[in-house]
Amino acid sequence: MKDELEQLRARCARLELLNQVGHVIHSTLDAQEALQLILREAVRLMRAASGSVVLVNPTSRYVEIHASYGLPPELADCRLPVGVGITGWVARTGQPARVGDVTRDPRYVRLRAEVRSELAVPLLLNNEVRGVLNVDADRIDAFTPEDQTLLQELALQAARVIQNTWLYEQLRLKARLFESLASVGQAINSTLNLADALQVITREASQLMDARMASLLLLDESKEWLELRASHGAGPDYIARPRLSVAESLVGNVVRRRRPVQDENVQTSGRYQNVRLARQEGLVALLSVPLLFGGQVLGVLNVYKGEPHVFSNEEVRILAALAELSGIAIEKARLYERIVDVEELLRQNERLSALGLLAAEVAHEIRNPLTVMKMLFHSLDLKFPPGDPRTQDTKIMGEKMDHLNRVVEQVLDFARSTEPQLVPVNVNQLLDDLSLLTRHKLRQQRVEIVRDLAPHLPAVQADATQLEQAFLNLTLNAVEAMPKGGRLTVTTRVIRQPRTRKEPTHVVIEFTDTGAGMTEEQQKKAFSSLLATTKAKGTGLGLAIVARVIETHRGEVKIQSKPGEGTTFTITLPVG
Repeated sequence: MKDELEQLRARCARLELLNQVGHVIHSTLDAQEALQLILREAVRLMRAASGSVVLVNPTSRYVEIHASYGLPPELADCRLPVGVGITGWVARTGQPARVGDVTRDPRYVRLRAEVRSELAVPLLLNNEVRGVLNVDADRIDAFTPEDQTLLQELALQAARVIQNTWLYEQLRLKARLFESLASVGQAINSTLNLADALQVITREASQLMDARMASLLLLDESKEWLELRASHGAGPDYIARPRLSVAESLVGNVVRRRRPVQDENVQTSGRYQNVRLARQEGLVALLSVPLLFGGQVLGVLNVYKGEPHVFSNEEVRILAALAELSGIAIEKARLYERIVDVEELLRQNERLSALGLLAAEVAHEIRNPLTVMKMLFHSLDLKFPPGDPRTQDTKIMGEKMDHLNRVVEQVLDFARSTEPQLVPVNVNQLLDDLSLLTRHKLRQQRVEIVRDLAPHLPAVQADATQLEQAFLNLTLNAVEAMPKGGRLTVTTRVIRQPRTRKEPTHVVIEFTDTGAGMTEEQQKKAFSSLLATTKAKGTGLGLAIVARVIETHRGEVKIQSKPGEGTTFTITLPVG
């Protein structure tokens, strides 16, 4: 009876200890802090001198110290294959080991010279050994069967705590992923410059993966070389390193296979090309994932840690998800750059059109007085005595006037060659394409565009390129009229035959802005000759080109405007 009572008291005491320990080790959700708390309580309860928590790396099949107490600092990174040492044996078999004298046990691997006895129990998660809880003492036979039972019960609690902290850590990583994805998403919508977008991607990758450095390399036009385009945390030597060959480099393998590649320690890797640079920059573990868009590889996104590390499947998935979104950001930035180039090309075409128009007007203005001069010159019938030098002067004057007349005719022939090539054109589609082209400029100028396009609009006979140039000029004219932002409304409708009201005769296109408006005098001069204006934009060259284009299309353009109330340009084009 007395023995049973003692056993009951001992069990109650053990449960009380476990309850106290449970309160302690459940006080944190940080995985590393939880391991340290578990180990500290285990060493205290077992009256041990040192201890460690080792976890089994599922990739390398090594047992690695993740928390230690009383061990020399140089042993913090110690790791052994599963099955080696007493802790390795426990990890392999899943059985506890209580060794009274380690010097007599062939399994023992000496880590601290003073150790005489050891107690190690498995950490089981879902009946799978995930690690070992180990304590050491500096005296022989330091641990009793009761200590073993208590440590095993503590290990059960510890395993649950470790699992919870791991789950929490995974959720935390996913939360950070969503934050980073949101940040990159904002960058996609707000950053239209490719260099800025790439810099945001490397910064977010570095922060998300808690990395020492992140870098982004893009394929060149030949698809044979990877060029560094952005980095976060990189030193000057890394930034200045030469481009990498897709065929021969480790990260080039990511491009070839279109799959992530990782290296636990590039400083000791035979696959990594720049080992000296990695040591100099303190780069150790590497994870490289492909940047994909539309099934095509754009480049690679790399993250480096400053210590040996095997990236988990979750970490690989996280960086791959970030890379996938980054591919969209890169292509959007590239598309915007191409749109800017096309817009600039259209502006250059506008200048060329203005120059051609100006040349034609100059030729017209020159030809009339030149014709008069030639008529008067020939009517004079200037004849001088033989040997008079004025005879030669007269001949040269006639030749030069003929030369000027040929130049004028050439200019006019060139102007006539720019007459529109008429084909059926869908005006609504033309306006849709123009909206895509100018949307970024309108957004930058804080101009809202409202489109009210009539459905089933009949086609007009037009030169699409010239008509688009006219619409672009009206759009840019509206933007210039609203320097502080505003609204541009583009409307299309049809005019039908007055009698039947069935057959459409004309298509009407209206551009209405909320700008400063125009005075009556400005409206009168809006479409004036290029030679009669000194303005280079607004009511200058652009509107003169609009008038010329619409005139050559047998159409009409009108202005309705009041100062302070905005302006409406109405274009009417015949159908058929």
